[in-house]
Amino acid sequence: QAAADPMSSSDAPEDGPKETSSISQNISDADAFKILLEMKMKKRQKKPTLPSTVTELDTEDGSKVYVVGTAHFSDSSKKDVVKTIQEVQPDVVVVELCQYRVSMLKMDEKTLLKEAKEINLEKLQQAIKQNGVMSGLMQMLLLKVSAHITEQLGMAPGGEFREAFKEASKVPFCKFHLGDRPIPVTFKRAIAALSFWQKVKLAWGLCFLSDPISKDDVEKCKQKDLLEQMMAEMIGEFPDLHRTIVSERDIYLTYMLKQAAKQIELPRASENEPRKYIPAVVVGVVGMGHVPGIEKNWNSDLNIQEIMSVPPPSASSKIFKFVIKATVFGLMGYGCYRIGQRTVQFILSMPAAQSYLQKLTEIKSQH
Repeated sequence: QAAADPMSSSDAPEDGPKETSSISQNISDADAFKILLEMKMKKRQKKPTLPSTVTELDTEDGSKVYVVGTAHFSDSSKKDVVKTIQEVQPDVVVVELCQYRVSMLKMDEKTLLKEAKEINLEKLQQAIKQNGVMSGLMQMLLLKVSAHITEQLGMAPGGEFREAFKEASKVPFCKFHLGDRPIPVTFKRAIAALSFWQKVKLAWGLCFLSDPISKDDVEKCKQKDLLEQMMAEMIGEFPDLHRTIVSERDIYLTYMLKQAAKQIELPRASENEPRKYIPAVVVGVVGMGHVPGIEKNWNSDLNIQEIMSVPPPSASSKIFKFVIKATVFGLMGYGCYRIGQRTVQFILSMPAAQSYLQKLTEIKSQH
């Protein structure tokens, strides 16, 4: 920016060298780009010293992708992300977030901690409106699991993504991409993959997941993602659920990383100058549970059209949806009945009401 927008002559000291100002003003945008790019390349380490959680992948055209496997509730993961971005000075940073969760990048730790612990009716209504009844309920149950871990650890999730966002903004010409599949698609496909009884069983397990987290579990967070571990244990008996929540997202994340790793076009001084491209450097920040799947899919031809489609609701989904609605309306109706009954009893117990009823009785007996 300093090269492209130098200090104007009116702001420069009168006794200062005028040649510097005139030279600066003659720098074109392309030259400024080249200067900053050279500065970035000098800062980029040819043989970077990377954390053990980083997996290095290469593309056919020579681009490099550094995948940082993180635990969503770990301070050490944040440090790994910062160190990796500083060492390799990437052209693109890709994170395991979609547009529905991007708000966590701009919230501070205190606000996120409060938000994660508060699961109320308003959030439930918003989730159902956004994703449908079944998917919304499933999302709220998973949020309950995340809130449980948040409360036990006293740490808000997504710290590594916020650090990636901050560090990417410090690197010249570094783009920031959201690399995860949209949540509504994931949940709708997950619900469609389960039978009626599987949905009931999974919901039951999520509702009663409240075991305390020990200090040993907190330490394990630094090596493995506790949330993904708990989810893996829970969905292990549902292969179709594992496919939609984990395996399909591995494919989507791999596809997005490969798209981000396309070669970069260098600026040209004129239209007549031939186009020149250089390999890109990409940093991917994903939960460590996705790293093996990304490695497995890296050299495959990927098509994400199939995993982006949402199948129509099955008969079991319609039945379950009807049962949920009937239960909700039934409870609301019973609540209104009980409130009305108690209200009437309270009014009748008041002295003024009893006196009025006694007078009515006397008038009736006289007639």
